[in-house]
Amino acid sequence: MKKILLAAPRGFCAGVAYAIEVVDLALKAFGAPLYVRHAIVHNEHVVRSFEERGVIFVEDVNEIPPGSTVVFSAHGVSPTVRRASEIRNLNVIDATCPLVTKVHREITRYAAQGYHMLYIGHRGHVEAQGSMGHALKQMTLIDNIEEAKTVVAPPHDKLAVVTQTTLSVDEVSGIMAILQERFPHLETPKKEDICYATTNRQGAVKNLAKQCDMVLVIGSRTSSNSNRLREVAEQMGVPSYLLLEPEEVQPEWREHYEVIGITSGASTPETSVQAIIGALIAGKEGVSVEVAQTVEEHVTFIPSRNLIALAQRQTTQVAENL
Repeated sequence: MKKILLAAPRGFCAGVAYAIEVVDLALKAFGAPLYVRHAIVHNEHVVRSFEERGVIFVEDVNEIPPGSTVVFSAHGVSPTVRRASEIRNLNVIDATCPLVTKVHREITRYAAQGYHMLYIGHRGHVEAQGSMGHALKQMTLIDNIEEAKTVVAPPHDKLAVVTQTTLSVDEVSGIMAILQERFPHLETPKKEDICYATTNRQGAVKNLAKQCDMVLVIGSRTSSNSNRLREVAEQMGVPSYLLLEPEEVQPEWREHYEVIGITSGASTPETSVQAIIGALIAGKEGVSVEVAQTVEEHVTFIPSRNLIALAQRQTTQVAENL
């Protein structure tokens, strides 16, 4: 191994940074225990760090004691989950990524106008469940290209398509081409649903793969966007592996590949990337670490002013009582 090439952009997107900040502020404002519906983001390190501070992650809001505070994860929830939270008198703090919320609004608008929707997404993924829950009886899930070829849409004059935000750009393009050929009257959103960060990271890993002998994607195996990054790199013709811990680095990689590319999923902290780099270069001299920049990102999402103010007040009170 002579060089490590780092993709840019990589790692945390604005939606993930937003969700993590919301949980941090909620902890300061309301204290522990704080409940979070589903993993706030799909990364074990992030989840573990919050658990150590008193966050309790649950899959069902009915597990939460009535009157407690709950944060909805970045992936979003269905109206059914919101109603269940109201019944239990939960104090809800919403950390749904604004780009997922955009899809929810599209679904609600299409449903109100009488459309049937084809939802391109991964079956069982929490984002897909939350999004489809906004109009379940008016939606058909399409998980892959084969399903796009065979899906039977109900006889509907109004047919639209919406998409999970973390999918492979190329895969969705292939599915869309099939659907538009089969259903010429299919309506698409004015702005694509795949989020900017997913698109940018997939573009960056394509650029990376052209310059590397192997690509490592740092991220959780439960992370949709991390899995897509590995697939995109592999489709570029280079060996590609998804890993999270330094212990997963294989010694033979350092001997077999001169240039190793590294990127990370949108829910992966940079500390995980640095740990993998450390494992790769341990005991080796003369290995350069360079950055392959494709685009710059300047998107940020700001938590509510009320939550920020409440967290600041509580922090001040705690400091004054010391």
